[in-house]
Amino acid sequence: MIIVSDPIVVASPSDARAAFPLLAHDPGLHYLDNAATSQLCAAALDALVRHETTCRANVLRGTHRLAEAADAAYREARAAVARFLGGVSADEIVFTSGATASLNLLAHSLGATLAEGDEVLVSVAEHHSNLVPWFMLRERRGIVLRVLPVTAGGRIDLARLPQAMGPRLRLIALTHCSNVTGAVTALAPLVAAAKAAGALVALDGAQAVQHGPVDVRALGVDFYAFSGHKCFGPNGVGVLWGRREVLERMPPFLGGGGMVDRVELTGASWAAPPRRFEAGTPPIAQAVGLGAALDWMTELPWAAIRAREARLTRRLIDGLEPLPGVRILGPRDDAARAPIVSFDVEGVHPHDLVQVLDERDVAVRGGHHCARPLMAALGVEACTRASLALYNDEADVDALIEALAHALRLLR
Repeated sequence: MIIVSDPIVVASPSDARAAFPLLAHDPGLHYLDNAATSQLCAAALDALVRHETTCRANVLRGTHRLAEAADAAYREARAAVARFLGGVSADEIVFTSGATASLNLLAHSLGATLAEGDEVLVSVAEHHSNLVPWFMLRERRGIVLRVLPVTAGGRIDLARLPQAMGPRLRLIALTHCSNVTGAVTALAPLVAAAKAAGALVALDGAQAVQHGPVDVRALGVDFYAFSGHKCFGPNGVGVLWGRREVLERMPPFLGGGGMVDRVELTGASWAAPPRRFEAGTPPIAQAVGLGAALDWMTELPWAAIRAREARLTRRLIDGLEPLPGVRILGPRDDAARAPIVSFDVEGVHPHDLVQVLDERDVAVRGGHHCARPLMAALGVEACTRASLALYNDEADVDALIEALAHALRLLR
C-alpha cells in the first residue's frame, strides 16, 4: 500500500471535510459540483508531494536510485488501482490522462480489430466521451453504430435492448452511471445479452468510482474507464481496465518510447499490455496520487457513506420539488441512482442561476454537461446540476435550496 501521512478517519461529513485541504481551508463553501471534479484528498496530495520531492525521475530502464524508486512507486500505483477494482491483475491496468483518453484508446485500438459493418451499441444517455470516439470510428472503419433510447425517467431503456442488438454486434459501450440524471445502469441483463451474442461490454465508470470501490469482475464487463479527478485524486490521470486476453489482441493507440519491444528501421514489435498502451512518459506522479486516493477510499465505511448520500439525495429532491417552475430531470425515486440531481428552471438560464448561487457560496454546474443527445431527449437545451460526495451534509443541501429560492425571486 502507498505510504501516506496518518489517514483521517471518516465517520461523518465533518470528518471527511477535514480530509480535504481545500474544504478545510474554506469551511463556508458548499461544494456541489463533484460530478465535474471532486476535491483532492490529503492522502493523494501527500503522496504527490512526497513523490515529487523524494523520487522524481522517469520510469522504465533507469538504474539510478531515483529511477528505481520511481519505478517502484509507479508499480505500486498500478497495484492500488487493481485492488480498488476488485483485485484484478495489475497488468490489466492502463494509465491514461483521463476517462476521455481511455475511451478514445478503446475506440482506436479495439476499433482496429473491427470490420466494416460490425456493430457497436451505445445509448442516448452517454457523455460525449463515449459517443464521439465511436462516431470517429464509424467514419474511419465503417462500423454501424446502434443506439439505445432512454425512458421518460431518463434511464437507459433496456426493454429495447433486443431490438437494438444487431446480428454483427461486437461491443456494448455504456455509462455505468449517468452524469446528468445519476441513474445507474442495470447491468445484469445487459451483460447476459452481450455474452449470448458474443459481444464485449465496456463501461464509462467516471461517475461511479467516486461512490466506492468497483468489482469489475463481479460486474462481468470487459473494459472499465474512469478519471482520477472524479474520485478524490489528481487531475491528468485516468485508467482503462481491460481483460488481459482482450488487451493482448488490441494494437497500440500511440507510438513512441516505452510501448515497444524492439525497433528496427524495418519496423517495430509491441510490448505486452499494459506498456503497449502507455507510449512516452506516463503521468507518474498523478498515478501515484491516484493510487493513494484509491487506497484511502478502500478503507472507508462505504455502506454508511452510501446510505448518507441516499438520504441527502432524497432531501435535495424533496427540497426542489415544491419550488415554482423547477423540473427535476431523470428519476425521482431512490433506487439505483447516484447522488446527482439535475433540474431545469423555467425561464432562467442555468449559467445565470449558477452565478447567483455562487454569490451564496453554493457551487453547482450549469450547461449541457457534455450530454447533448440526453438533453434533447429530456426536452431541454441545458440544465443545472447538483452532485454530492462523501463530504457533503445537510447544510450543503439546505444552502442550495435556500439559495435557489433566492435566485428564483431575483431572476424570474
